[in-house]
Amino acid sequence: MEIVTGVFNSDRQAVNAAEQLRNAGLSEQEIGYVTPVRRSEPGTTQVPVTDTEDSGMGKAMGAAVGGAMGAAGGATLGLAAAMLVVPGVGPVLAFGLLGATLLGGTGAAVGAQVGDAIEEGLGEGVPHEDVYLYENALKHGRSVVVAHANDASQASKAREVMNSAGATHVDELRENWWRELRDQEWTDYQASGREFESDELSYRKGFEAALHPERRGKSYSEAEKDLRASFRDSDLDSAFRRGYERGSAHHAKLMETRRG
Repeated sequence: MEIVTGVFNSDRQAVNAAEQLRNAGLSEQEIGYVTPVRRSEPGTTQVPVTDTEDSGMGKAMGAAVGGAMGAAGGATLGLAAAMLVVPGVGPVLAFGLLGATLLGGTGAAVGAQVGDAIEEGLGEGVPHEDVYLYENALKHGRSVVVAHANDASQASKAREVMNSAGATHVDELRENWWRELRDQEWTDYQASGREFESDELSYRKGFEAALHPERRGKSYSEAEKDLRASFRDSDLDSAFRRGYERGSAHHAKLMETRRG
């Protein structure tokens, strides 16, 4: 089983990709679609979230998504959705269970009943390491489609569908995201008397590590045990730590911007 994700510059591209995925044999529960709220959409469910829910998920959201999908009686993608306000991103529409989990985890993070169904039916679920890229894409007005492929053949077909519909490759998303931040990070690091170019790889790795949903809001010392389990000791040098601290500050600033 594999999760295949595509980021699209327009809703039309994203909807086209979702439709092609259905035509390729994926069920509604195996397709998710998330898009920024650009106008008032009829038939959606407003879901309040708290400032402590970094990913914008929670039991209320999980219940609302489950209720919306149930009320639609298994309706096709696009007829049932939950509207939620994701801290650091803003209001988005999440279609389908996979759409609801794109910006968060499973299990308790999306409500016990919905989370259990996802864990049992969708295996490992949506990878968390790229969540910040999808959040950034949504902030920039892009739409995200996610597909759960049952085998290698279906995964290959899903990637083909995403590409043909105009998806931006995740590596390009990652480089564009860093390009937006790099000058500011270069300036801060150089001011400390260190050479950014020689330390950039380690620094960036730490910066990205701080944006993982399981580490957000945690200081380096609070996350250190998890970091040591996820990285080699040789990775956790001073540049990595400085990058982690800057990544944490970056995320906190995004939260404050949206709350304000």
